[in-house]
Amino acid sequence: MSGAADGGFAAATGDGPPLPERDAEQRSREVRAAFEGLLQIRRLTNRPGGSGSGGDPAARPADWERHQPVRAVALALEAAKQRPSALDADGTRVATGYRVTAGERPGTARVEWLGPPGSGAAHEEEAALSACAAALERLGWDALLYRGPRRHRFLEVEPSA
Repeated sequence: MSGAADGGFAAATGDGPPLPERDAEQRSREVRAAFEGLLQIRRLTNRPGGSGSGGDPAARPADWERHQPVRAVALALEAAKQRPSALDADGTRVATGYRVTAGERPGTARVEWLGPPGSGAAHEEEAALSACAAALERLGWDALLYRGPRRHRFLEVEPSA
C-alpha cells in the first residue's frame, strides 16, 4: 500500500484536508481496493500454524499493520465507513470525526473523536468511539476506551495477541 507522498492511496487519519464530496464515489472505490488488499495481505501472511491463534487468517492484523498501526487503523475505520475529522489549510479543525495518531507505546495507535469548536463532538464522543472500537475489534484490534485530561475520551488501539 502506498502513501500519499508517492501519489498513491493514503487512508484518512483525520488530520488532512476535508474529502471533497464530488469525489466520494471515487474515494469509496479506492478505500475498498486498499482494504481488500489489506485483507489479502492478512490471508497470505497469517497462515495457520504461524504466529497468533487459529481461525480466519484475515481476522488478525498482519505484520505490515503491526509496524504501521496509524495507517492500518485509519484504513480500517475508513473502510468501516466511520467519518474522519479534517483540517483546513490553516490547521483549523473543520469536520467532526475520528483522528488517528501514534499511541504512547510503540505499535499502538490513539483514536480520538474531534470537531470544530461548538460542533458538539464532545457529546458524540463516547458513542462514536464505541462504534470505532467495535469496527476495529471485528478486525483483530484491541481498542480500550480511556478518559484523559478534561474528561476527553480516546481509544488506545493495539493488535490482539
